[in-house]
Amino acid sequence: MTTFQAHDGTALHYEQLGDGAPLLAIPGGPGADARYLGDLGGLDAHRRLIRLDPRGSGRSTEPADRASCSFTEQVKDLEALREHLGLDSFDLLGHSAGALTAQRYAAEFPHRVRSLVLVTPVGRGSREPDEAELAALRAARADQPWYPDAARAAALLAAGQGDPAELTARITPFFWGSWDDRARAASFDPELVPIALWMRAAFYAGAGEAAPVAVPVLVVAGQLDGMIGTAPARLAAALHPGARLEVLEGVGHRPWVEKPAEFSRLVGEFLG
Repeated sequence: MTTFQAHDGTALHYEQLGDGAPLLAIPGGPGADARYLGDLGGLDAHRRLIRLDPRGSGRSTEPADRASCSFTEQVKDLEALREHLGLDSFDLLGHSAGALTAQRYAAEFPHRVRSLVLVTPVGRGSREPDEAELAALRAARADQPWYPDAARAAALLAAGQGDPAELTARITPFFWGSWDDRARAASFDPELVPIALWMRAAFYAGAGEAAPVAVPVLVVAGQLDGMIGTAPARLAAALHPGARLEVLEGVGHRPWVEKPAEFSRLVGEFLG
């Protein structure tokens, strides 16, 4: 276990897997334990994969000022980690909500980012799902045995009724291409630190206009992603000049779990 001190003294945790050129990975959630990223489909076979637990998340410390958990403020933590590791530059990957932090860092420190990978991003400078697309993606699963309960939970969640954590667990099958044993194990891993209830509001408080980045960008979407859809990935790809968009068939919000070989080959070739 390794830690470093952020600019405000907050102790942040990170782990390194594999060897090779550095690839810094930022988890989503917001506020998720970075261990859910695993080895990102085997990217650590040829890369030095650095997984960061953002402040207030996973095994990192909760800051004295929760406002510092805004994704715009967390850019400072990425720069502090870069300095701590003595890196001149690195490749950067952001998953889901973590893609907001990654894009903001690449816009502010383009000379430090070799390339940027956005995996099922939530948007450019905020959450930007297409609600019609999400509704269609979820309705297309109506033949699944878990669908009636997940649909009821989604309706309650939208109406602001019931326990959000319990309802979110019930709609989790929508987030996967196949709701099988592998997906269940990845979704409900008991070793992961739960997301703090206050984190979502703090993280998105920095939402606003997004800036295009000058570094090479790969955007990966899941064709069946019933959490955020493919629309935010398409918006992100359109924002960044020359960005490459790949929509992986048959997968949801965590493509490296459902199609690890295809995911690692795609990202590895882009980074290579």
